[in-house]
Amino acid sequence: MTGNVITLHGRGATRRRLPDEVASYVRELIISGEVRAGEFLRIEPIAEAVGVSNTPVREGMLALQSEGFVQLVPRRGFIVAPFTQQDIRDLFWTQAHLAGELAARAARKITAEQIARLEAILAEHEKAIAAGDEERIAGFGHAFHREINLAADSHRLTLLLNSAVQHVPNRFYATIEGQVAATRHAHPLLLDALRTGDAGEARALMQRHIAEGADHLVEALDERGLWSRWESAS
Repeated sequence: MTGNVITLHGRGATRRRLPDEVASYVRELIISGEVRAGEFLRIEPIAEAVGVSNTPVREGMLALQSEGFVQLVPRRGFIVAPFTQQDIRDLFWTQAHLAGELAARAARKITAEQIARLEAILAEHEKAIAAGDEERIAGFGHAFHREINLAADSHRLTLLLNSAVQHVPNRFYATIEGQVAATRHAHPLLLDALRTGDAGEARALMQRHIAEGADHLVEALDERGLWSRWESAS
């Protein structure tokens, strides 16, 4: 990001550790409902889909086991763990409170330059929506939150938030009905609170914005029949 020129780098430019890529890929399979509770997750197809060897797949799956997304069945492999609506709401509750505090701190510290970058991100976000570019919609939505977190200047708290955010994939938010409209409404209000230095309003707006994200995701997955499929499989 330089001045008001916003760029989004491709995956290859900032590639994460291979086990992290695997974990992200499988999390998205689980939370999007493409795989269901009790279903075995085979190492080879995942390795092929992500473009890695079997070793980072196993490491990624072990990380997901520690997060409660998968379970290891001795001598058989990994299966998808049950994932409930309350699990999603708990993940978003954690994000909402951490992000809300960061937004409040940002309101007290944010600079004119950082405000200008947020304005530029909002403008690019609108262009992405007009173009129907889901990848850029999600990317600029993420960039807006990242800029607020940077403005908060609270490194440890930001690390905790990043850890929570990793549990909920970002890529398919732009496909969820209502989420884009909610973001278009919430982000300008957040920017106004940051401009005026209103920490309490920034905190409340951020918490509400993220909590609404949980509602949209739960509703979308319910419409896809995720919970009914998992109940019938149990």
